Amino acid sequence: MTIAAGSDTQSPVMNIADTHDLIRVQGARENNLKDVSVEIPKRRLTVFTGVSGSGKSSLVFATIAAESQRMINETYSAFVQGFMPSLARPDVDVLEGLTTAIIVDQERMGSNPRSTVGTATDANAMLRILFSRLGQPHIGSPNAYSFNVPTVKASGAITVDRGEGKTKTEKATFNRLGGMCSRCEGMGSVNDFDLTALYDDSKSLSEGALTIPGYSMDGWYGRIFSGTGYFNMDKPIAKFTKKELHDLLYREPTKVKVEGINLTYEGVIPKIQKSMLSKDVDALQPHVRAFVERAITFTTCPECEGTRLSPEARSSKIKGKSVADVCTMQISDLAEWIRQLDEPSVAPLLKGLQHLLDSFADIGLGYLSLDRPAGTLSGGEAQRTKMIRHLGSSLTDITYVFDEPTIGLHPHDIERMNQLLLQLRDKGNTVLVVEHKPETIAIADHIIDLGPGAGTGGGTVCFQGDLDGLRGSETITGHHLDDRASLKATVRSAKGQLEVRGASTNNLQDVDVDIPLGVLCVLTGVAGSGKSSLIHGSVAKRDGVLVIDQGAIRGSRRSNPATYTGLLEPIRKAFAKANGVKPALFSSNSEGACPTCNGAGVIYTDLGVMATVESTCEECEGKRFQASVLEYKLGDRNIAEVLAMSVNEAEGFFSEGEARTPAAHKILDRLADVGLGYLTLGQPLTTLSGGERQRLKLATQMSEKGEIYILDEPTTGLHLADVQNLLGMLDRLVESGKSVIVIEHHQAVMAHADWIIDLGPGAGHDGGRIVFEGTPADLVAGKATLTGKHLAAYVGG
Repeated sequence: MTIAAGSDTQSPVMNIADTHDLIRVQGARENNLKDVSVEIPKRRLTVFTGVSGSGKSSLVFATIAAESQRMINETYSAFVQGFMPSLARPDVDVLEGLTTAIIVDQERMGSNPRSTVGTATDANAMLRILFSRLGQPHIGSPNAYSFNVPTVKASGAITVDRGEGKTKTEKATFNRLGGMCSRCEGMGSVNDFDLTALYDDSKSLSEGALTIPGYSMDGWYGRIFSGTGYFNMDKPIAKFTKKELHDLLYREPTKVKVEGINLTYEGVIPKIQKSMLSKDVDALQPHVRAFVERAITFTTCPECEGTRLSPEARSSKIKGKSVADVCTMQISDLAEWIRQLDEPSVAPLLKGLQHLLDSFADIGLGYLSLDRPAGTLSGGEAQRTKMIRHLGSSLTDITYVFDEPTIGLHPHDIERMNQLLLQLRDKGNTVLVVEHKPETIAIADHIIDLGPGAGTGGGTVCFQGDLDGLRGSETITGHHLDDRASLKATVRSAKGQLEVRGASTNNLQDVDVDIPLGVLCVLTGVAGSGKSSLIHGSVAKRDGVLVIDQGAIRGSRRSNPATYTGLLEPIRKAFAKANGVKPALFSSNSEGACPTCNGAGVIYTDLGVMATVESTCEECEGKRFQASVLEYKLGDRNIAEVLAMSVNEAEGFFSEGEARTPAAHKILDRLADVGLGYLTLGQPLTTLSGGERQRLKLATQMSEKGEIYILDEPTTGLHLADVQNLLGMLDRLVESGKSVIVIEHHQAVMAHADWIIDLGPGAGHDGGRIVFEGTPADLVAGKATLTGKHLAAYVGG
């Protein structure tokens, strides 16, 4: 009996557990998906392709990853779930075979100015422990090396329990040594206010003397200022006494009673410091950022010299280097320095730190330093920084979900990224990648192509299979997969030049370069070679220069293409003029809003730890406006019908007849120009894909006046077919007399350029030099740089 049992155990019959080798999705209807059903192989690399807005993210992120996270959250107690975001079940019939999903997206890494590459990856935490053990002189615990921990001193009476009800009062002192610089409070910079930018001293407060965004005397601020009694609201600020001016600008938080309500009054400057300066300047709204840049000057802290650390923390050293010194080192150099430390007492710590720093180099970020503010990382750098913690993970059978991991990567770096994705797969994980780059599509085990178009024209599966099958398919991706741009036969001649002399921002090594004007100039080079440093440090702040960066646009469910682009303003005025009423009636965020749903179009029902239920408002039937407002017409259409139009339909509607509105037509033209003709005007921004948001931002900012346009990686999130539209738009800009400078890695954009400036040869201190200036044809012919070799291979040179 025993022998028989043994032979059964060794038989090759498959265990039933091994049959669960697919993730099954049936009837997915999130956003624009149209009853999509797919089977995704587990422990394989699956790439999702399709034009921007075809439904890739809706399937991968909003359906598969979202349901995995929701089910994991449900394993916690109701008490714990109360502190977590409540997630609704995706609109899908069946989801089977899910595993734990880890999402690595392109979201920028927070905007807290205290966050650095070191704090975001735990490298700083390890270094602090290392210095607290080995640093000489020894100054204290790891907190003594943290720029986020202030030094605290306290003294007073404490009560000591002596037993049997007896107590004794003793005097005690308490000291905690932190590493925070006391002058700049760990920020590395100090700020100074230009008071003339805060107020017009010839006016009184009631006349609107304050020029700070949001400080209107018509609202609560006016009532608070007048209710405090600290100053005369009708007196010009120039005539304020010293005490009145101090109370207006610097007064500490003070409890006051205004109109019977208990409030806290605080001087304008500390209020600005808390509300505006506690955030990364780049993350502020454009008008607030413009105010901050105008009114406040930031200078390196004179006490800590920008290191953020206290004198004690900087005095403790290992082999002649303080924690501030090692944080300013390039990570690849720091890894080498750590490798030379041989101290058995902290061997596990050194091993962990070594692995973490080597992971930076493996992923192509060895050129960064640990003191680099996290908010300054590009989307691609942020995504790769998040990847680091997963590279050495012992977990298997995880589903890793990546959103265009090749963003911001030079063709040379894409090869390295592909290897990392394959490593994750080879450890037994399921890797799902949303991607447009042919180099990454080529390494897929399985490909799912969505489309055929974008928005309502997409949402179906056009192809499932391998690379050869995709090539032979009749899909847009299949047609464009082997597209190779050819070099232009003739290039435009420059009409002038922008001189840059002695540029030394970040890793730039005294760069002198003449950037041609009146042409399409492309800056290339591996990630970290100094392209952004050259542009943002030496060109961006000049007069007439307009910078369109790759920062994501933000917006709530109430925001839509019409509100974001400013299109709604001329539409509301046209409706108001045609009907003889106020423009405010035609805004769902103002007087015309449905009173039941407050203009949201939906009613939200909060169910505690359960997911919030969203249902269409019965009063307005999701149209957002009061019934009386919908009776007003423009060209036989009401405002709800206009907002339900696509850009292409609205373009025709506002071009002629009674509804002719040139201001609206001009904005719609730009939206159609960037390939967004299919979007509906009232579609919530929260439902747009990354590529659609990028193009919406492009169309909006193109309206701003400027002579020199700088675009930072405009192909982000764009399908191969969409890149051609972008190139056409750039050409039209140049032909209208503008100068266009593009920071780009996409070979099609390089091939289309009139002039290329290539930085390198490597990243960090191995880069920062001009390695080529000239036409794309010369770059391909020489093949002397990494960019030249990859561009030559791309165009078949």
